[in-house]
Amino acid sequence: MTKDDCYQVGHITKTHGVSGELVLFLDVDDASEYADLDSVLLEVKGELVPYFIESIAIVKGSRAIIAFEDIDTIEQAERLINCGAFLPLDNLEPITDETRFYFHEIVGYQVVDVTEGELGTVLGVYAMNAQDLIAMDYQGKEVLIPINSEIVRTVDRANKKLNVALPEGLLAIYMEEDSKDKPEVDGDLDETDED
Repeated sequence: MTKDDCYQVGHITKTHGVSGELVLFLDVDDASEYADLDSVLLEVKGELVPYFIESIAIVKGSRAIIAFEDIDTIEQAERLINCGAFLPLDNLEPITDETRFYFHEIVGYQVVDVTEGELGTVLGVYAMNAQDLIAMDYQGKEVLIPINSEIVRTVDRANKKLNVALPEGLLAIYMEEDSKDKPEVDGDLDETDED
């Protein structure tokens, strides 16, 4: 099974205790939906490896204490720190609501603004503590779009389009940053020629 057949549910953040238990950060809407997992795929050295779960307990919202079969020591557990945790896409229930989407499913979608029209494609989604952000390729630059219902309106799955209403000036901010990086050639040359 490859990463293309899976979606990431989180990653291992640290060990817990000395008996091989680990802390799994669940980067999902509702961590309690994952309280009955039997197994998970961990990305170890670029490969997805199945790990069978002995026990899992959801604590503090999006964190879980997890024990895997055959991981009995802190040394074995330490090797799994920072490994991404994945599940097969088949585990996901399809979303039919056009105002909701899974983050992984919109990668590659065309972003269409209500006033500007087609802008660029979705590169990925950054799940942040304060605000989730869509990364869009716009004229060769990465533009970050906040995810909320006022900005991200609907998903057109049939045509792979994400319909948005960007805040006024958002694109200009990214384009201004680009122009600040370039030296002003005309003005500087005229002044130095006079001296």
